[in-house]
Amino acid sequence: MSRDFVLYCKSYQRDLLRVKRLLESVQKHNVDAIPFYISTPESDREALFALVGDKQSFHWVSDESIVRANPRAPKDIQKMRSGGLAQQVIKSEFWRLGLANNYLCIDSDSIFIRDFSKSDFLAPDGDPYTVLHQNKEFFQMATNQGHQRVESELRTESETVKSLFDREGPNYYCAPSPFIWSAKVWESLDRQYLEPKGMTLWDLVTPKHPESLVYGEALLKYQAIPLRMIEPLFRIYHYDWQYYVSRRIGETELKLRQNFMGVIYQSAWEAEMDFGAPAKSLPSRALRRVKRLLRLLQSYF
Repeated sequence: MSRDFVLYCKSYQRDLLRVKRLLESVQKHNVDAIPFYISTPESDREALFALVGDKQSFHWVSDESIVRANPRAPKDIQKMRSGGLAQQVIKSEFWRLGLANNYLCIDSDSIFIRDFSKSDFLAPDGDPYTVLHQNKEFFQMATNQGHQRVESELRTESETVKSLFDREGPNYYCAPSPFIWSAKVWESLDRQYLEPKGMTLWDLVTPKHPESLVYGEALLKYQAIPLRMIEPLFRIYHYDWQYYVSRRIGETELKLRQNFMGVIYQSAWEAEMDFGAPAKSLPSRALRRVKRLLRLLQSYF
């Protein structure tokens, strides 16, 4: 029997330290004891349990079982895609396991900073809220710091996905994670868009068609659930320069609790949380630290 709502994180070995940190924050702030599911490749299961220890604090499922749950997906298709794209599709296909009607899809590099309950994600009638906004605050900050390319690239991305569904009008964004996703929305996309075209989500999700935008446009197109828009749940620092600027004007985790239930520290610039041996050479890591210092100095101008 499906639950009405669960938490779900898709991870892999490199992110296991981040998963451990996320799990600790869930245990601290999950006042309704919402079930928490974590998926990894089968090959990473042993490393996960060796690190986090307590198997009672979450439910593990394999990425492979999620892939197999779609009867139209080619066998082991995840091995034929880049890690980033495979992760997007596996997260989006979690609903096929039938474990929950709705789920909070949260990334490994996230942490909760205050208590949360089901009412933060589900309306009184049981349908989920949807993070949907126009990203104006982030776009303005990027422009202020001389990073106009950030807005240009995201707008192009949104326009591209929007055109798939023949929608005109404002660009909407469902990011940043965590995403509140409904199985009804993903199923409506599959039934009304993908299946008639002989496609699966493995065909649709590409670098130009990220899963978060696909979900939002599918919801707007097929209206499988009532649209109840809310602002992002977590504060995300997409770039280190964004983090430096925010900290310089006085932003702290304590202050963030007023408007956000969590924080995301992008794994791309938090290399010290990588599990296992460093993926990059010593000179490469040194260069990264120099660039980060320069961006810190730049945030003052």
